[in-house]
Amino acid sequence: MSEETEQEMPEARIADQPSDAIEVLKAEVESLRDQRLRALAEAENIRRRAEREKSEASQYAVTKFARDMLAIADNFSRALAACPPEVRAAADPQVKAVLDGVEATDRQLLGTLERYGVKPVSTEDGKFDPNLHQAIAEVPGNGKPPGSIVDVVQSGYMIGDRLLRPAMVTVARRGETPPPVDTKA
Repeated sequence: MSEETEQEMPEARIADQPSDAIEVLKAEVESLRDQRLRALAEAENIRRRAEREKSEASQYAVTKFARDMLAIADNFSRALAACPPEVRAAADPQVKAVLDGVEATDRQLLGTLERYGVKPVSTEDGKFDPNLHQAIAEVPGNGKPPGSIVDVVQSGYMIGDRLLRPAMVTVARRGETPPPVDTKA
């Protein structure tokens, strides 16, 4: 038999050596099974990754827009803070109506941002968290423990579980010593 005939008819070789051929085929089947399982696992990983990326893209698609809207919300807050309650109470009805409109617009803007997953960073517990807050100054604590939040200068916001903008805060000074007590008086 020529080489070409043997290559064309592998069954003939298998028939000559049945036990070896069975072992070779079993090994080949196992190899193919392993390749198939790896390919299925890879396809499943790609599907999961695509789902996660799709979910994140839809959740965080408004990030740049939301960041720009926060500047507008800050301006509304500053406008409302510029008119103290006593001035507002003594103001003309038209001025009160304008201020009420600014308040309503501010509430609506913040409500819309919240519907899209933008929520304020909490500063209520008074604990400084460098992952959520940006300390812009250390100030006297006035009875607050060192390192705690004294004042919020600008609110911070999260979008989903990501920080959109840190809260800008002042922090109680560390190592502050109380003023000396005058015992001579």
